Amino acid sequence: MKLIIQIPCYNEAETLEIALNALPRQIDGVDEIEYLIINDGSSDDTEKVALEWGVNYIVHFKRNLGLARGFLAGIDLALRHGADIIVNTDADNQYCADDIVKLIRPILDRKADIVIGERPIAEIEEFSWIKKKLQRLGSFVVRVASRTDIPDAPSGFRAYSRKAAMRVNVHNEYTYTLETIVQAGRNKMAITSVPVNTNPELRKSRLMNSIFSYIKKSILTILRAVLMYKPLQIFTLLGAVAMAGGVAIGIRFLIFFFQGNGGGHTQSLILAAMLIIIGSQTFVTGLQADIISANRKLLEDIQYRVKKLEFGLLDPDGHAVTQRDDSDRQPGPDEYE
Repeated sequence: MKLIIQIPCYNEAETLEIALNALPRQIDGVDEIEYLIINDGSSDDTEKVALEWGVNYIVHFKRNLGLARGFLAGIDLALRHGADIIVNTDADNQYCADDIVKLIRPILDRKADIVIGERPIAEIEEFSWIKKKLQRLGSFVVRVASRTDIPDAPSGFRAYSRKAAMRVNVHNEYTYTLETIVQAGRNKMAITSVPVNTNPELRKSRLMNSIFSYIKKSILTILRAVLMYKPLQIFTLLGAVAMAGGVAIGIRFLIFFFQGNGGGHTQSLILAAMLIIIGSQTFVTGLQADIISANRKLLEDIQYRVKKLEFGLLDPDGHAVTQRDDSDRQPGPDEYE
């Protein structure tokens, strides 16, 4: 059983060593632990700190590509090097590294494929009142959209089994946290959460530059993810609203018409016709999107099978059967673009 702990980094030279020193060196049920850093175009000594500390792998971006791209590149490299479990944590030491044991336990016990660390949001002093409310609201929306019961959707402290990691797809460039939960829930993957602790804040969050920007990007991310997996339901709902409005206005026009006052309400007739046409076109768009969604699911299945061939076969428990030989490999950057 091989665990790889990955840490996305962007100018984290001041805090990275603190986070690395806190990581576990040994866990019951795990034979080997390795460490992976994603250097997302840092302009400071992040990579130098990582190399001097002795991380096993470094993903190197020449320029900043964002949290989502970095997360996917780390997952890809971890799979290539035979990870059975991949844990993602932060370079600012926000999450308590001792809780990695709790985080991977449901995977070791074969009870889940994805585990999300649930932070005590209400007890985090560094979070403002409005940020706490937004975190709770965002998590509620994700629970509804994904049909899961994950209480802390924005948490980046999470663990993936090898099988789940092979199925991860992220299409937005903002963050992977929300979209991957919606994806897992809609694909009926085994996903759960465990309570975890947090450490005192070492720096301000870089993901949430402003409340308005955070809300806008989060809504767009969730909406896009839901549209990808359940487009027919969304477009049918929108089309039904437009058609219902058109029918209601049309009935109103007919009432006036039969009362002999239809001549003065021609605009209502035009509006009713337009809404009914728009509703019908929206429903047809939903049918087309549903067909595209079905094709996308087929492509995801093909991608999963290709990854099994590329990264090594899985045994019935989802563990790597064949692994790449890294015995002679020295720590160093893997270039990604």
